Amino acid sequence: MLIARVIGTTVSTIKDPSLIGQKLLLCRQTDETGAATGKPYVAIDSVDAGVGDLVLTAHGSSARQTEITKNRPVDAVIMAVIDTLEVEGKVVFRK
Repeated sequence: MLIARVIGTTVSTIKDPSLIGQKLLLCRQTDETGAATGKPYVAIDSVDAGVGDLVLTAHGSSARQTEITKNRPVDAVIMAVIDTLEVEGKVVFRK
């Protein structure tokens, strides 16, 4: 699992039929304090996340383990919205 922030949305009118109706969000990996790292990527949203949310994402074959992504051509899925993030006894993020 990776910590990421939802930074935008993606619209795709032409796509694999198994992805029709799925919300595609633009994410960017963060470090444990919520600071942006890495390149942006698109993930299927399985938990109704929104722009600005700090989320947990799964990648590769693990991304195809949710009810929404099973048997679909998916490499990244948002599977949780983070409410609180505590590092070394200090709360570094609270929704």
